[in-house]
Amino acid sequence: MSEPVLVALRGVSFAYEDGPAVLSDLDFEVREGRALALLGRNGSGKTTLMRLLSGGLRPRSGELTVEGRPVRYDRKGLTRLRTTVQLVVQDPDDQLFAASVAQDVSFGPLNLGLPDDQVRIRVDEALAALGISALADRPTHLLSYGQRKRTAIAGAVAMRPRVLILDEPTAGLDPDGQERLLATLDGLRRSGTTVVMATHDVDLALRWADDAALLTPSGARTGPVAAMLARTDLLEQAGLRLPWGIAVTRLLRERGLLTDDAPGPRTPEELATLTGAAPPVPAEG
Repeated sequence: MSEPVLVALRGVSFAYEDGPAVLSDLDFEVREGRALALLGRNGSGKTTLMRLLSGGLRPRSGELTVEGRPVRYDRKGLTRLRTTVQLVVQDPDDQLFAASVAQDVSFGPLNLGLPDDQVRIRVDEALAALGISALADRPTHLLSYGQRKRTAIAGAVAMRPRVLILDEPTAGLDPDGQERLLATLDGLRRSGTTVVMATHDVDLALRWADDAALLTPSGARTGPVAAMLARTDLLEQAGLRLPWGIAVTRLLRERGLLTDDAPGPRTPEELATLTGAAPPVPAEG
């Protein structure tokens, strides 16, 4: 991959107080413009890795770099990091605290010391990007779960980060909410934001990501998503199953219905298009 590295962990190790090592001598890169899915079993260190990337945790050894420059963990260094990398946690209620949506989204830009007119511009842009402009004055405690998710992401987007890290962003959303969120993330990517998504959903990773990073006991293994999620040895180490799309692609190739160099279907809809069959109809009830 020739895209420049925006953020990287180099030889990083980390352990919580009085606990065993969570990550040891880890190398991990986030490349500009690549949608990256981060996958691994519970306890593999995904949350720790994301907090290290965003500056919420400091490595016991090794270093975090932004565009090749080591991050300093003083006020100036962390401010620079947080205008480059933003993390949105899985539960929006852990991130929302202001009385209204607009107030919550404005918190980060205000902390940067921006003038009020610039804060308003950033808030308006972030709300529009997440499709929640109409909710600006809505009390946060009256939001639906999906609206709270979008508000939490808008708060990160208002910081105009180059890298947006999302921890299980589709968890708890119904299928329509998931599709709308993925469309929003595609819009953010088109506007220049590099997105990293931690997920347990291998089918989602296959259809959404450019690259996949699998956290295994021997470290992080990263590469093009279709190739990585076809590695049954790595999937087993990471506690993951084979994605539906990979299994179907193998079957189609075995039966001579798909050439080796043709991309396989990632969704049932793509399979229907490929085979000329009618797309699946959702069951009622």
